[in-house]
Amino acid sequence: MQIYLDYSATTPQRPEVTARIQEVLQQEWGNPSSLHAWGQRAATVMEMARLQVAQLINAPHPESIFFTSGGTEADNWAIFGVTQQYRTPQHLIISSVEHSAIAEPARILEQQGWQVTRLPVNRQGRVNPLDLKAALKPNTVLVSIIYGQSEVGTLQPIETLAQIARCHNVLFHTDAVQVAGRLPLDVQQLGVDLLSLSGHKLYGPQGSGALYVREGVQLAPMIYGGGQEQRLRSGTQAVPTLAGFGVAAEWALAEMTRETPRLRELRDRLFDQLACCSYLVPTGDRLHRLPHHVSLCLTQGEITGKTLVRQLNLAGIGISAGSACHSGKLTPSPILKAMGYSDQEALAGIRFTLGRETTLEDIDWTAMVLKQVLDRLLPKFALSGC
Repeated sequence: MQIYLDYSATTPQRPEVTARIQEVLQQEWGNPSSLHAWGQRAATVMEMARLQVAQLINAPHPESIFFTSGGTEADNWAIFGVTQQYRTPQHLIISSVEHSAIAEPARILEQQGWQVTRLPVNRQGRVNPLDLKAALKPNTVLVSIIYGQSEVGTLQPIETLAQIARCHNVLFHTDAVQVAGRLPLDVQQLGVDLLSLSGHKLYGPQGSGALYVREGVQLAPMIYGGGQEQRLRSGTQAVPTLAGFGVAAEWALAEMTRETPRLRELRDRLFDQLACCSYLVPTGDRLHRLPHHVSLCLTQGEITGKTLVRQLNLAGIGISAGSACHSGKLTPSPILKAMGYSDQEALAGIRFTLGRETTLEDIDWTAMVLKQVLDRLLPKFALSGC
């Protein structure tokens, strides 16, 4: 029995996406910058994909969607595209639970003399809007706060945070990679200036992504050359991949009202099935949470999340852990550390993320297997009530 529960890492490509990619590869393979019929057919395919992605997030104009190679490039571009317009270092605000695609650019800017404020979070991983108000300075040029945290599932109050930034004439960016296709996204209601997306998180192809840029917001290019993507991202676009991204976005929008409640029900069932494990505690915010996301950490013993990943993999179940391995040594999750967990607890985090193929039977089987694994690894800690 094989059960994949790592949909936040990547999702399997939809058959409709694969079919569209193959169709474009065979029939619309031209260079979209070319003026002849082959090029114009490819350009039409690409602009349809841009429209489909724009509709997913209710962008007012398809031209506000700039295609990238994925969420990491979109995040990097949001940060450097704003900050590189300044000759002298200014002030940047991020949260302490950002994805590395934001945290690393911020670290690099800090080395270059930029002031970087990392907003604290509570035990559930939520930013307090009052902390953002207090952190703003006259030279703050950008705020970047992740919408849905990939490791612990917490959703941030993006609309409130963006409004605070807007009232101070500061640009606001959010990484919505984990939210897109799982919860409704409306950039006009959210009031964000920049928003990052990734195709392979919503059953599209890997290597596809987008950055939404509100009309009037200026960005510096990161890639120079032929002037594609409105002269802001040069390079011949990967038309088949982008066509697949567009199809994935269209299906995600169409299925969301049905799929999101189903995922929430399965998510809560898994939390409930594991509630009897007193030393296995949920992480992240249970109320403000991604609908497909279950995360926990061990508070007893010295078993790491990586160990549990390996044990469940032997049982045919794919999950992930938050700690990282560098040069053979495990590093505690910086996300859990920022939320107030100890080093040992931050080594013992695990994540189950659910998707289109996840069934109720998968949830029940996974809970049973995990309990058996824990009972074997931690025999002295009783599973009270299980």
